Amino acid sequence: MKFFQRLAPFTATFLLLTLVALALPKDRITIKGSDTMVILVQRWTEMFPGKAATEFQVTGGGSGTGIAALINGTTDICSSSRPIKKDEVAQLEKKFGYKGLEIRVAMDGLAIYVHKSNPVKQLTMAQVKDIFTGKVTNWKDVGGPNKPILLYSRENNSGTYEFFKEHVLNKQDFAASAQHMAGTAALINAISKDPNGIGFGGAAYAKNVKPIPIAKDASSKAVSATVATIHSGEYPISRFLYFYLNRKPDGNVKKFIDWVISASGQKVVSEVGYYPIKKK
Repeated sequence: MKFFQRLAPFTATFLLLTLVALALPKDRITIKGSDTMVILVQRWTEMFPGKAATEFQVTGGGSGTGIAALINGTTDICSSSRPIKKDEVAQLEKKFGYKGLEIRVAMDGLAIYVHKSNPVKQLTMAQVKDIFTGKVTNWKDVGGPNKPILLYSRENNSGTYEFFKEHVLNKQDFAASAQHMAGTAALINAISKDPNGIGFGGAAYAKNVKPIPIAKDASSKAVSATVATIHSGEYPISRFLYFYLNRKPDGNVKKFIDWVISASGQKVVSEVGYYPIKKK
């Protein structure tokens, strides 16, 4: 009994300090944008050493949605899987007197997904283009079964959609038959249930589907997305992932970004299934 009586003041002090800590206001940081980056950004916020003093709000919606929110001043950080456009920079400068800050935070390999049962072993960039523009509509034309190819794409506000259209389709339009999915997770789910389906998205999302090795052309070796092939440029569909800000970072925003691009933050990139920025 005497032991508990002696312990009581310490317990009361601990509880008081805990309550005071909980009552202290936290800095709130909003991060909005790329659906591709949501799982990575969420992990960063969970692992951030300063999270006790910071409240994070992470949402997707697409890179275009995130950049629009940055221009409107409704997000602190925009996560984007595509570079910001000139007209968007002009809008930032007009509203904030600042052209915006671009920070490369990770790299990504854009995977081509098919159903696990699909026997096709590889595709060239030209074949991928022909499939998504509607020139090739049957799997037998690329080494598969005599079955129709069903296309799954992202919506046009997605940075992944824009990157794919520019760098894979050479700015040609998607086939009219393509089904446009609201997010990468929805696209993956659809392909996992469709033996004839094909789609594209961040390599980190390749769960319950089969990512196809890709060759630059018919004379090149088909490769899968790995740290080595992304950094060397062997994998032909790779890109940077970005944070954008409408002002110079300070306070906990700066601390968070500094940590994200540090060795510890880049270790998280690898753990989640993306690719760290290559050190010069």
